[in-house]
Amino acid sequence: MTQHAILDSNTHRALRVRADVGMDLGDGVMGTLTVPSEFRNVQGHFPILFRREAGRDDFFALALFGFENGENLFLDGDRWDARYRPLSLAIQPFLIGRPQSGEGPGQVHVDLGHPRIAADGEGVRLFDADGAPTPYLEDVAERLGALDEGYRASKDFFEALVAHDLLEPFSLEVTLDDMSVHSLVGYHIIDEAKLRLLDADALARLHAAGHLMPIFMALASLSQISALVARKNRRLAGG
Repeated sequence: MTQHAILDSNTHRALRVRADVGMDLGDGVMGTLTVPSEFRNVQGHFPILFRREAGRDDFFALALFGFENGENLFLDGDRWDARYRPLSLAIQPFLIGRPQSGEGPGQVHVDLGHPRIAADGEGVRLFDADGAPTPYLEDVAERLGALDEGYRASKDFFEALVAHDLLEPFSLEVTLDDMSVHSLVGYHIIDEAKLRLLDADALARLHAAGHLMPIFMALASLSQISALVARKNRRLAGG
């Protein structure tokens, strides 16, 4: 159960967080939120797919790790088998909190109910004996800021995709080496054909707004689907 609190150097002076990876630490997920500002880093490792918020018309982007709920093919015991870890996973158990209006400066919150909250002296300290942030917490705060800024900027990105009708439904049926079949449904991808039909003015506006690069990165990421299938087959074979 989540238990959010504003991070405070007095209240949480002795708090420690486990910075390693593992199924029991919240890493056993099929995918995680990603934002356009990190697509360049994400696309070299994970497919980027788009989904709608449940019950809403808003889209969000997802870095895909597996083909079924709870499956993370990049998690190898206590080792992360990729050179990049998406920000939304790397910052856990921290998050940015804002007033209900959504405006105003953000504050670093911590989920005290998260499995990364350490006990019995394990984990990494957040504050030193004088209450100053440790290098670990400073790094987390930097990543939190990058994720928050990227998330807030993503609204314009998705509005541009919708305005130019650049999202198309995507489904995939994968037959693995053991003849089992896995399906991905309910996703969207960039419609490359419609992107090619955009005139110079539309492309210039997308470029000026900073949207063209993440569009290309999302398209490039689709080549990682075959690599993900290969990972799944190796996992099934015990490799």
